Amino acid sequence: MPVDFTAIDFETANNHPSSACAVGMVRVRDGKIVDQAEWLIRPPVAHPQFLSFNVKIHGITADMVVAARDWAGQLDELRDFIGDDVAVAHNASFDMGVIRAACAETVTPTPRLKYLCSVQVSRKTYDIPSHRLPLAAAAAGYGEFAHHNALADSEACAAIVIDAARRHGAGDIRQLARATGLQVQQLKAIPLKL
Repeated sequence: MPVDFTAIDFETANNHPSSACAVGMVRVRDGKIVDQAEWLIRPPVAHPQFLSFNVKIHGITADMVVAARDWAGQLDELRDFIGDDVAVAHNASFDMGVIRAACAETVTPTPRLKYLCSVQVSRKTYDIPSHRLPLAAAAAGYGEFAHHNALADSEACAAIVIDAARRHGAGDIRQLARATGLQVQQLKAIPLKL
């Protein structure tokens, strides 16, 4: 089906959600990937450490991000790439949590993104034992990929949503959400503590 959206994935340096160290995004038009972007991000000064657990997962080290832009320095480009699209992420609460926390940590405005979670879409679409990204992507007919590479993960996420839209006969993301009993969510800033 001819769905339009942007799939996004973050990798983090440590267990703090503001520690984004990489982002990958793919733009989908008429059910096909038409553009992609990826870059490294220097985590905020309050949470700069790269835990060995995280490095083992994604392979990104502190040395690799020394010359990378920080969160505030890359935020406009991230917003521009997504534009007015609904952002889709696999386990969107994690990826949207990264955006919220990184914006709060760096005192930058939180983008007012609309988003949908492809894990939830997968649960409403595929009868599989686990809805982890590799298994859900395989159910969508997407082959092997470099899991935990931000761009590869965003491509796999896009494949799930494109396939789910076809299976549910949905012509856009909002129709897919309705067909699966889900809602397109709105990203909101972390409330200030007084």
